[in-house]
Amino acid sequence: MRDLRCLFRYLGPYRRDLLIGGLLVLVETVFELTIPVFMADLIDVGVAREDVAYIVYKGVQMGICALLALVTGLLYARFAARASYGWGAQVRQAEFERVQEYAFSNLDRFETASLVTRMTTDVTVLQNAVNGGLRPLVRSPVMLAMGLGLSFWMNPRLALVFVVCAPVLAVILLLVVRQVAPMYGRLQKAVDGLNNVVQEGLTAIRAVKAFVRGEYEEEKFRTVNGELLSASQRTFHFAVLNLPAFQLVMYTSVVLIFWFGGGMILRGELLVGELTGFLSYVLQVMNSLMMISNVFLLLTRSLASAHRIVEVLEEKPALTAPARPVEEVADGSVDFETVSFKYHADAREYALAGVELHIRSGMTVGILGGTGSAKTTLVQLIPRLYDATEGTVKVGGVDVRDYDLTVLRDAVSIVLQKNELFSGTVRENLQWGAPGADDETLWAACRAARAEEFLRSMPHGLDTDLGQGGVNVSGGQKQRLCIARALLKRPKILIFDDSTSAVDTATEAGIRAALAELTGVTKLIIAQRVTSVINTDLIVILEDGRIHAAGTHAQLLASDPIYQEIYTSQMKGGEEHGGPTAQCQEA
Repeated sequence: MRDLRCLFRYLGPYRRDLLIGGLLVLVETVFELTIPVFMADLIDVGVAREDVAYIVYKGVQMGICALLALVTGLLYARFAARASYGWGAQVRQAEFERVQEYAFSNLDRFETASLVTRMTTDVTVLQNAVNGGLRPLVRSPVMLAMGLGLSFWMNPRLALVFVVCAPVLAVILLLVVRQVAPMYGRLQKAVDGLNNVVQEGLTAIRAVKAFVRGEYEEEKFRTVNGELLSASQRTFHFAVLNLPAFQLVMYTSVVLIFWFGGGMILRGELLVGELTGFLSYVLQVMNSLMMISNVFLLLTRSLASAHRIVEVLEEKPALTAPARPVEEVADGSVDFETVSFKYHADAREYALAGVELHIRSGMTVGILGGTGSAKTTLVQLIPRLYDATEGTVKVGGVDVRDYDLTVLRDAVSIVLQKNELFSGTVRENLQWGAPGADDETLWAACRAARAEEFLRSMPHGLDTDLGQGGVNVSGGQKQRLCIARALLKRPKILIFDDSTSAVDTATEAGIRAALAELTGVTKLIIAQRVTSVINTDLIVILEDGRIHAAGTHAQLLASDPIYQEIYTSQMKGGEEHGGPTAQCQEA
């Protein structure tokens, strides 16, 4: 219940709609419960005396009550829908905003598919709980209390049937709810699993087709789909037991009332109209118990979804700005002072260990190392995508933890290893780097990134639609657009994380030449090819998360065996294939 109370804080302006909806249900219930009283009088007085005027009079009263109940019911539907869907929109907005505040370490705790489910399916469950549960939640207790009260008022002896039957139904429903409650959490996790496979399969559809793995993916989907089916069947197998339990108790109550009531009529202790009105209250009381059981089932499922949503909302962002953050980055100098880092606090080994590195503003630094040597991890500490576990990372002579995050990241432009473009046009994607950039500025960045040539050949140029995730351009074209986007930020520090791996050597040489013209910008280039870093001011070689060596190309070629091995293997490969050695040396 704490989770639901937490989420109800997001009702905001829709709190009024919810309260009005509840009041309308209350009024509707009162009108409906008045009808059996008029019905009893109509039969016992009007029909018994053959008084047509009295029958018409009571019929009109019943009709007015029914009409007013209908009007209030329709008004309730309007206000309940506004409250539930407005609340759902507020909760989704809060979830999305909280995810935007997450650091990478926070995102590591949640699978993407799970976050999607929590913002869609789980919120829908809550909306349905309010939209479909508010009416019975307000109506059922009122009907139960008034129905029992009026039943005892009409005939206390006959009303004793409730004393026996109602507890039996309550016990059965309690057992059903206790059995179903934990199953809803497992059901939502099964939805997570299904969404994960669907997302992965559709995102990587080209790889699936290229490797002819369609049948394998179909089997994966069949497995998770079967798990969801099994979880749903187990959950709702128990959830629907409330209906037969209700019907069993209700019809037992009706039979007993007819049995005892018929005897009382024969003995002259009860009128037919009283029995008819009493049966109306019996049905209303039993129906209220049924609605209460449905509310409990809705509440049980919504509690499972609410807990999953609150987990997202209460996840504290791992990175926070200080009370008085530094609002300006002085220059592009970068200092790693005995920096160590591990992704999880309980990890046995550090991804980075004892890194000591000092980069002056305006330097161009190349970073080499084998797979898993933590090259990407190193540069991610600079814009504070992660925080160092030990030691200090400084930018512009200031600890990155002392900056306002927006200020720091505006000063650092990073082209990630995995290039990401968004649905929309080339212009819209490039303007992520400079929202107000005009065409001339955009084309200048494209020329520097060697993207102008292929953009000019497109029929709509900068207004070409890239499709979802940039599916309408090749891997190399996507890399060049990401580089252009990074250049448009005009950062103090520019980081390339293996960002030219999909372009040819001639294009890469052109990009390097354009980068060399950028003055006052610190450039860090992670690369697999020696040619990408051969002319940098400093080359850093990482091995197993530690700095193995640092120096210029000439220094490392003369003294470091690892660099000598990398250089020899790549250059010899070029000579054997009659290829790019000359280009590499010229570059």
